[in-house]
Amino acid sequence: MPAPAAGTPPGDVPAWWRQAVVYQVYPRSFADADGDGLGDLAGITRRADYLAALGVDAVWLSPFYPSALADGGYDVADYRDVDPRLGTLDDFDALVAALHARGIRVVVDIVPNHTSDQHAWFREALAAGPGSPARDRYIFRDGSGPDGSEPPTDWESTFGGPAWDRVPDGQWYLHSFAPEQPDLAWDHPEVRADFVRTLRFWSDRGVDGFRIDVAHMLTKDLTEPLPSAAEIEALPRDGNHPLYDRDDVHEVYAEWRAVLDSYDPPRAAVAEAWVDSERVPLYARPESLGQSFNFDLLLAEPDAAEFRRIITDNLALAARSGSSSTWVLSNHDVVRHATRYGIPPTGDGQAPRERAADWLLAGGPESALDRDRGLRLARAATLLVLGLPGSTYLYQGEELGLHEVAGIPGEQRQDPTFFRTGGAQVGRDGCRVPLPWTADGDSFGFGDGRAHLPQPAWFAEHAVDAQEADPGSTLALYRRALAARRRLQGAERLTWVETGRDDVLHYVRPGGWHVVANFGDEPYPVAGVGEVVVASAPATAELGGGVVVPPRATVWGAGGEG
Repeated sequence: MPAPAAGTPPGDVPAWWRQAVVYQVYPRSFADADGDGLGDLAGITRRADYLAALGVDAVWLSPFYPSALADGGYDVADYRDVDPRLGTLDDFDALVAALHARGIRVVVDIVPNHTSDQHAWFREALAAGPGSPARDRYIFRDGSGPDGSEPPTDWESTFGGPAWDRVPDGQWYLHSFAPEQPDLAWDHPEVRADFVRTLRFWSDRGVDGFRIDVAHMLTKDLTEPLPSAAEIEALPRDGNHPLYDRDDVHEVYAEWRAVLDSYDPPRAAVAEAWVDSERVPLYARPESLGQSFNFDLLLAEPDAAEFRRIITDNLALAARSGSSSTWVLSNHDVVRHATRYGIPPTGDGQAPRERAADWLLAGGPESALDRDRGLRLARAATLLVLGLPGSTYLYQGEELGLHEVAGIPGEQRQDPTFFRTGGAQVGRDGCRVPLPWTADGDSFGFGDGRAHLPQPAWFAEHAVDAQEADPGSTLALYRRALAARRRLQGAERLTWVETGRDDVLHYVRPGGWHVVANFGDEPYPVAGVGEVVVASAPATAELGGGVVVPPRATVWGAGGEG
């Protein structure tokens, strides 16, 4: 039996998540309590006061389950336990209790598309041999060619290289990601039943919600003959694609929703679904997971017109689903947005993520990165997003204004993308480097020893203790903004105000909460916004109650004209 569930935070309501600020913790890189160089659950618990002072509504924990770390913990060996390097179930219960005591809810990652190759089921499948019931939980196939020595198809994995691996008895198994992550067969009743047990296990321990990894990839139609890679790419993603975003995946989520709704209050869920925008509402419907990530801002330039289009489109999609939208600028899979915004456009149409990938491949040259510009735009974009109706997901370290860490030596990298592509893709280690808590020490206060990924010397100026002494720091800005957001938050709607400038956005939330974002290079004077409560850069008051919004800055006004 699990330990008694920690109490839910006071004042809980079923729809707490609709306009929440959720802070993503990558546990192995947040805080190290035992000094082994790897972050752990006890380290997060020790920093619970920091999270409370930041002002977040919930913490989302990336996987902390037993794992061989073939993919940073997203290769799960046991879905209902804690990796012993990160702690115990008692440590998990203590963390939930500490966060709940501070009014912070807890969201955990569920990784249902694949297990680790160390999972008991996969080890059983290998031992049982071809044709066994144990293999039916995964996707095994005979090979092609006269002796079966070729993969069943020419499909590529997301991390590079073939999507099939051969086992000693000659069969092949499908892995959409790393070879250590075999895909599950979601038409198998035992697979479905086991994940229901997992949802109940963590819900019974006090978890308030779940983030569903690659939610669009679970169900598959692998009817023979299997299509080629070219055929797969050419097929429309209309709900009938063999591998992605199939309509029948929502049968799984309807069952999950019934389980989550059986709790009081209902447990929340959010889908990581990289699908066509028009299909996002399917995942966000109340009868499905209830909310789905909007990734459009991860791909966008820091540009007023592009941001307005994305905001307008996603608010409309949220309204169609009956859910609220989600806003995210950084996470554990992408280059930090301060760096993306600090690499100027090259004029060849490259998107920010593509420019950032090229910059990393070049070793992260300082001459190609305008750190100050990137951070200034990152602060402005964050303040713009935090004013929007819906929920905002923050990634650990962005509140410190961290840039991407470049130049990590190959022998110290951990991301399978780097190794599977022979270094052609640098991977995601640069946004997963352990956080700096103090300006000195072997690991900048992360732990008593050195961190599991190398930290650069410039981390010292971004350390928590350095920023807490500076009222103009990025950390201070986040704290002010989150506190003001709670005071100002109202109904889930906004009204756009025309600015007369292509590089300036202005919207009003209910109650006279004004948000004015200037992405341009010239100041922008505006009247009628009320008292300035938060600004990403110092704003100048004008006679008559107006304000001048500096270049590459966002200002919040309260009590202005509605």
